[in-house]
Amino acid sequence: MNIKDLIRSNVKALKPYSSARDEFQGDTNNMVFLDANENPFENGVNRYPDPKQRSVKALLSLKKGIPEDNILLGNGSDEVLDLIFRVFCEPNIDNIITLPPTYGMYGVLANINAIENRKIPLTKAFQPNIEAITRAKCYRTKIIFICSPNNPTGNSFAKGKIEYLLKNFDGIVVVDEAYIDFSKSESWTSRLSEFPNLIVTQTLSKAYGMAGIRLGICYASKQIISVLNRIKPPYNVNALTQQKAISQLEQDDVIQKQVEQILKERDILIEKLSEIDYVSKIYPSDANFVLAEVDDATKRYNQLIEKGIVIRNRTTQPGCENCLRLTIGTPDENKILIHTLKSI
Repeated sequence: MNIKDLIRSNVKALKPYSSARDEFQGDTNNMVFLDANENPFENGVNRYPDPKQRSVKALLSLKKGIPEDNILLGNGSDEVLDLIFRVFCEPNIDNIITLPPTYGMYGVLANINAIENRKIPLTKAFQPNIEAITRAKCYRTKIIFICSPNNPTGNSFAKGKIEYLLKNFDGIVVVDEAYIDFSKSESWTSRLSEFPNLIVTQTLSKAYGMAGIRLGICYASKQIISVLNRIKPPYNVNALTQQKAISQLEQDDVIQKQVEQILKERDILIEKLSEIDYVSKIYPSDANFVLAEVDDATKRYNQLIEKGIVIRNRTTQPGCENCLRLTIGTPDENKILIHTLKSI
């Protein structure tokens, strides 16, 4: 496979914007910067941030064992996903494949970029339907989006199915691993060197508890990352986000303890849900949430809202009729949730 053949022609011909800080390479100590029309009076954020986010990437590279040239950072994963659309999908011509029920932004971004979204529902076991995907794809299918562990179902997809798509699809396979830190499954980042068409996205919004700073991470081949860098906004990750990310990424022990606590609380919630009469099914979870089938999802959702508890009603999603998605909270929040579920 030649990745270059998948890239939009206008993107290949694009001359990227070069910011003032892109042009300067060297030691920033004791330098006088008069190149970017900034306010010169120091307040901590009067200078533009590093457009290449070198310090954050260096830390991620060390933690993940992945070269910095294989990493792109974005203003949340949604920006990363949008950049992938812009690089590979020709508006009003190409199409993508998504596997509902899944993360809704894939479809939203397809609409924004004028790309057909071919929806191939997961099987009853919430696994990719390889036969249906094979029938649906064509020479204009550029990307298959795979969310594993999946949102909203919570399960991880069989590795053999993802591997089959990587080997037999002449396009880009995006594996969204927003919830990978809660799973026992190995990240697909460990296999980037095997598959030139593999893109793995992760985030600091879930396990790392940094949803407020909006930092998405993309791991891919050096060739793909190079093209994504050509079209990204020059200063897409602000200085405060970069500083906070570094601080949190250095707290491995704290994060690990929080993840362990969340997993423990997830097991408790699953056990307590099984004791509730109107809960008919609890799906296995590799994430920090649980999908549960109830007698009437809309009724139960509204009852919880009245009690001051907000969850997600997923009953409109394919294969999720009368299903509620419950995020794992703190021990005290989970006790309130369980008490309320038993009382309504």
